[in-house]
Amino acid sequence: MRSWIALFAVIYLLTGCSNSHNSRKTLTVFHAGSLSMPLKAAVDSFMKFNPEATINLEAAGSVECARKITDLNRPCDLFFSADYKVINSLLVTEHADFFIPFATNRMVIAYSSKSKYADIIDSLNWPTILLRTDVAYGRSDPNSDPCGYRTLILFQLAEKHYRLDSLAESLEGKDMQFIRPKEMDLLALLETSAIDYLFIYESVVKQHKLNYIPLPDSINLGSFSLAQHYGSVQVKIRGNSPNDSITIAGEPIVYAFTIPKNAPNPQLARKFATYFLSDTGGMTLITKMGQQSLIPFSCTSCGTVPDDFKEFIR
Repeated sequence: MRSWIALFAVIYLLTGCSNSHNSRKTLTVFHAGSLSMPLKAAVDSFMKFNPEATINLEAAGSVECARKITDLNRPCDLFFSADYKVINSLLVTEHADFFIPFATNRMVIAYSSKSKYADIIDSLNWPTILLRTDVAYGRSDPNSDPCGYRTLILFQLAEKHYRLDSLAESLEGKDMQFIRPKEMDLLALLETSAIDYLFIYESVVKQHKLNYIPLPDSINLGSFSLAQHYGSVQVKIRGNSPNDSITIAGEPIVYAFTIPKNAPNPQLARKFATYFLSDTGGMTLITKMGQQSLIPFSCTSCGTVPDDFKEFIR
């Protein structure tokens, strides 16, 4: 009997130690949908050198990701956001101590060969074509996804650029049945011709080899020299309560990440993040997949950046 008890004790200890060891080697990563392909590639590359690690990627709109941490208290080791302001406004300083800006992007309009008027639409006439009654377009939810509120900002900037009164209001009020939680949810609608066009990031259309209309710099939120111009418009999204709202001013697109305070495995998170920021790691993949790297980054208000990342500061 004692030998059986001893055997069970050994099995329990081995199993317990193994489970503890595995938990220390597992990362949970919340991330913007537009980062799905580069992050998957970065994880696959990282795992070749760290086969003991397990990295679980969970995509959603960046605002929704943040609320999983703030409202649901979901454990998260790394959060990659399509907008640094989501981290700065919703997480710092109660739920995170810092953020690191790492890439930028541009807004474009994607379409397929089956889209109505695909043979004549361009960067000049797209507002009038999208407002036609026989044309449908999609956009993501501004209350859960930065691409959604950036689309609304884009509408206002387009109204100024093309000098078309009430353009923003007309675009915002049309095809509301094709609003989805995140921009990636719209790709299937485009492929099945449920919609003709969608507002999305340039990197995503390049990754999925989609047709797209490039937009002027004064509209696409991709030029840092036009930051003041972008900031001339703003939108409001839902706040932390039904009666609360958050004002979002236009500005150049900046992606960022943080390690939340509730990270179960901050050491491994820092190790992966360091690899992600390196020229031979994630930044190479980010560049290849259509975004522009901001590393080394320059930031005077990024919070308390861990020493592990000081080498990436300009």
